[in-house]
Amino acid sequence: MSNLDLSEQETIRRNSLQKLRELGINPYPANEFKINTSTKQILEQFDPETNNFQDITIAGRLMNQRIMGKASFAELQDESGKIQLYLNRDEICPGEDKSLYNDVFKKLLDIGDIIGVTGYVFITQMGETSVHVKTLTLLSKSLRPLPVVKEKEGTLFDAFTDPEQRYRQRYLDLIVNPQVREVFVKRTRIINNMREFFNQKGYLEVETPILQPIPGGAAARPFITHHNALNIPLYLRVANELYLKRLIVGGFEGVYEFSKDFRNEGMDRTHNPEFTVMEIYVAYKDYNWMMEMTEEMIERIALALHGTTEVTVGDKVIDFKRPFKRITMTDSIKEFTGIDILGMDEDALRAACKGIGVEVDETMGKGKIIDEIFGEKCEGHYIQPTFVLDYPVEMSPLCKKHRDNPDLTERFELMVNGKELCNAYSELNDPIDQLGRFQDQLKLSEKGDNEAMFIDMDFVRSLEYGMPPTSGMGIGIDRLAMLMTNSSSIQDVLLFPQMKPEKRAEEDSAEMFEALGIPSVWVEVLRKMNYKKIAQLKEIKASKLFNDLCGFNKKNQLGLPNPGMDEVTKWLN
Repeated sequence: MSNLDLSEQETIRRNSLQKLRELGINPYPANEFKINTSTKQILEQFDPETNNFQDITIAGRLMNQRIMGKASFAELQDESGKIQLYLNRDEICPGEDKSLYNDVFKKLLDIGDIIGVTGYVFITQMGETSVHVKTLTLLSKSLRPLPVVKEKEGTLFDAFTDPEQRYRQRYLDLIVNPQVREVFVKRTRIINNMREFFNQKGYLEVETPILQPIPGGAAARPFITHHNALNIPLYLRVANELYLKRLIVGGFEGVYEFSKDFRNEGMDRTHNPEFTVMEIYVAYKDYNWMMEMTEEMIERIALALHGTTEVTVGDKVIDFKRPFKRITMTDSIKEFTGIDILGMDEDALRAACKGIGVEVDETMGKGKIIDEIFGEKCEGHYIQPTFVLDYPVEMSPLCKKHRDNPDLTERFELMVNGKELCNAYSELNDPIDQLGRFQDQLKLSEKGDNEAMFIDMDFVRSLEYGMPPTSGMGIGIDRLAMLMTNSSSIQDVLLFPQMKPEKRAEEDSAEMFEALGIPSVWVEVLRKMNYKKIAQLKEIKASKLFNDLCGFNKKNQLGLPNPGMDEVTKWLN
């Protein structure tokens, strides 16, 4: 990387890196640095009366320096928090050689460098718990400057808050916004709590294929790839449902999986093309049993994370105390639209949609139309946890028909804060009925529905061997994490969300600059100075451009012979 590719700060840091090496200091040592405590432990447990923490070793990122002659203060940040360091020249440099303090600490270390220190804990005259440093070790030199976030009287200035930058550079977000880490700690606690809950009930965690020959288990558009050795198309899974049910056929009575699923669809604040779902299937149960287990699990998670069932989400307080409200889908649609969908055929549903202002198209079958009505007119009303149950059969190709009404299915979705959180069935285990439902989905695909399910004949074959009565449930981990951490966007609970490609500033070609008589070496310099287009050059005076070029050449030590004033004038004419 040439100096032209570097900012002034990056150049200074690389020069410091070279000087450190000249002093015999390895800026990236390989040996283990054994820490024995953390900033959080020190701040929570230090007792000046017992004078504990008198031989500590900690490591972290240098976040601040206040240099004051022979003694200085600094701030170190590790995973658990920040703590003040006190450094005295003669203590970290007990011999004649004072270069570790005078040169390394004062001149060659930068904000963002990772250091390790040994010493003891004390309280300063200002009452701040601090580490009195006895030894200082550089563990990793930072070559890029961190965003400078200032704090005064509890107010942050110049905070690193731009969402796109935060999501693209999550590593930087975690450094300068350490509170973000708590979101991901809570996300992990949610998953661990669920895993513990299922394991205590004796259910088995399993793994199923991500690459699948048939993308079954959900009505969604899949990602397609190609297996070269087998010369066949494969799909990234849209759901793991059909594989988990095969395991129930095989004799397991309770299985679950935290799975990465992929759907080649839209992206917004609640949808990412790659997402995490937990699916569980338990033999000899039905959807009524699964409703009770689901609300027990979610109530338990809320209590574990917050100590209460009441969770703040935006400007609302959502109470996850069970039992949750229950309402049928037909009653919900009737309540919010006045329409009774029971017994309506596709034409009648289309006419009803027209009357209430719900847009539908010719590719939609009866199930999709009902789903559109519910999504447009009903879903957003359910802020408190509500089970919406007994969906029309056309909406649920993998679900058992209702025991009391064959036009409905034994299915529920849990709605929270106006969105679906989980989906569950009394699972369809009649292989003849299942094949017929798959064939109905094929007809929808032929109509142009690109989210209709594929026919999985091997799954049908497995059902022909007999699957016990089973209930299954899938819950979106990302949406659950959003609720439990009061995050408004799915990107806030994904460490590395999918992003659109970074936009590059438009620029004229090098040939266009050279056509003005500008040597290629100076074209590169002009671009580094943010003159990307010829029109920009035409807007400035030749004298200013001449002075800027000469100044940039000198400041960045490029070593180029400066152009003459007459030469620069010709470029602009």
